[in-house]
Amino acid sequence: MNRVKNSIDSEFELFTFFEMTPDLVCIAGKDGFLKKVNPAVIHKLGYTEEELYARPISSFIYNEDKEVTDKNRAALLGGKALLNFVNRYVTKSGEIVWLEWTSIYFSGSEIVFAIAKDVTQGKLLEKEVEEKYKKFKGLATHFKSSIEKDRKNLAYELHEELAQLVAVVKMDVHWIAHNVPDLPPSSKARIEHAMEISKLLIKTIQRISFSLSPNTLDSFGLKMALTSLCKEFSLLNEIPCDFNSAYDEESLTHEMKIDFFRICQESLGNIINHAQAGNVKISIEDTNDTIQLTIIDDGKGFNMDDQKKTSGLTSIRERVASINGQLILQSEIGGGTTICVRVPKHHQTSAPAKN
Repeated sequence: MNRVKNSIDSEFELFTFFEMTPDLVCIAGKDGFLKKVNPAVIHKLGYTEEELYARPISSFIYNEDKEVTDKNRAALLGGKALLNFVNRYVTKSGEIVWLEWTSIYFSGSEIVFAIAKDVTQGKLLEKEVEEKYKKFKGLATHFKSSIEKDRKNLAYELHEELAQLVAVVKMDVHWIAHNVPDLPPSSKARIEHAMEISKLLIKTIQRISFSLSPNTLDSFGLKMALTSLCKEFSLLNEIPCDFNSAYDEESLTHEMKIDFFRICQESLGNIINHAQAGNVKISIEDTNDTIQLTIIDDGKGFNMDDQKKTSGLTSIRERVASINGQLILQSEIGGGTTICVRVPKHHQTSAPAKN
């Protein structure tokens, strides 16, 4: 044992200056035991030098991190340098500390030279931010669900109650037109006008009801809902709007379906109000790990430097952020606009993507 220790001391005497560093410096054998540590290791973990040498390194590692540490250690012994690997250690007092390791294996001497930084404070802040993010994301999801529920109730009342009342009025006017003889021409004209207005009012109520909460989305899925949205947009505005899909509907959560539909609604509204477009194309496609929604128009476009000032994009940005998506905008004056939304398939617990 003394011979091994003397050999290690001799071979690494050039590294003795590390004794003064606040970073944790270790020399470990291939057998998984520590051979030499600097004072920072003893101070951080709270064990004596003898206690650190007497037990395998794995006994100091936090249980949940042992498996991933073993895998990385195997790669290290296979010749791959370990860079910025983070795991948790348990101190003698039971405190958990996060350490970020950079390690090199010297196969000739069968020893590992490792340096670690204490990143506990950063990890605790990261955890705190993550918990706050989950909390606020949960609140945002709750508020969105409440809004969608209110929209659905209002749409139901419009479609099932108000539209039916208008239908009754239409039937009464129709009855008068066919059962009251000798009506003067002016009265007949008024009745015919009332009939046409009743039809128009029913269609308007149906359109508003669909806009508030499309039953098609719940009953037949996003593809059918967006197909209907594009057809309605084309009929009302006389602007061709094509929808193409190449994705598995099952890969989208209900939240994603609603947000994709609302993003398309908002985008089409912006196109009518600002773009002066002649054609619109909407597509959804599966790109391995993400689902990509793309909306393209050939309108007048806008200056990308002013995009943050564009109020019409605010709602879209907020919805994309709420589902951890990435929003990519491309536009130029006279060159149309492309809106691309990429959302990871498993986005519920991940951190938000940067736009």
